[in-house]
Amino acid sequence: MKHSEGTFETFDGLQLYHQSWMPEGKARATLAIVHGFGEHSGRYGNLVDYFVPRGCAVHAFDLRGHGRSPGARGYVERWDVFRNDVRAFLAVLQKQAPGTPLFLLGHSMGGLIVLEYVLRDPGGLAGVVASGPLLAQAGVSPLLALASKLLSLVLPRLTLDVGLDATALSRDPAVVEAYASDPLVHGQGTPRLGQEIARAYEWAHAHATDMRIPCLIVHGSADRLAPPEASRVFYEHVTFEDKARYVYDGYYHEVFNEIGKEHVLADVEQWLTKHQT
Repeated sequence: MKHSEGTFETFDGLQLYHQSWMPEGKARATLAIVHGFGEHSGRYGNLVDYFVPRGCAVHAFDLRGHGRSPGARGYVERWDVFRNDVRAFLAVLQKQAPGTPLFLLGHSMGGLIVLEYVLRDPGGLAGVVASGPLLAQAGVSPLLALASKLLSLVLPRLTLDVGLDATALSRDPAVVEAYASDPLVHGQGTPRLGQEIARAYEWAHAHATDMRIPCLIVHGSADRLAPPEASRVFYEHVTFEDKARYVYDGYYHEVFNEIGKEHVLADVEQWLTKHQT
């Protein structure tokens, strides 16, 4: 396995950090990962360790304002900034390995990013995988939602601690401890990001019938951070026949970092293999 790091330039000139893990010999598929809120590309070692020895090239980048990438923490001016960053990243990968089946995988907020992306522009992709996609806000009162909307107008960059419960990530204490001690993880959010997330998942639900590429959703039944009911509703509104949704009983938010993750990884591998031709 060969690991490399670098940066790529976005539409507005920002240099975002990315890293790649390449198999020995020619890759049979390319997996592009978009991480979730507050985390970074280095937290996907289980995917790397599973798929690279099986002949897949794995690439991931740090979203702006996350990990080793520049940008204000927990802030985005408009949701299409994320979309354009993903487009720039995919363009780099398509240039590196033309003709290799390319799959886009996103987790949590990254799951929302990839679903919204492919609903608008599925070109060049063999399929999309969304893990615990954030398709509804968990546990937010109507009053807090209204406050966030108002603050987005007057104090869009106000930095707040979102108070993410790390124990909701996984039943594995080692995963929780590693997350809590990771210096590249942050819990900072802004009213503007909150509003852009809400607009994005509302748009995704309204346009689920626009899905035109194979789609896989994997979700833990006990996910307290991204409601599994929301991914069920989205999935049921997707009319494209080549779709699948697997729910893992008792699993928390990070199904790739859960006790029993081997079942999830095997399911994703089988799905990817099916869609490589």
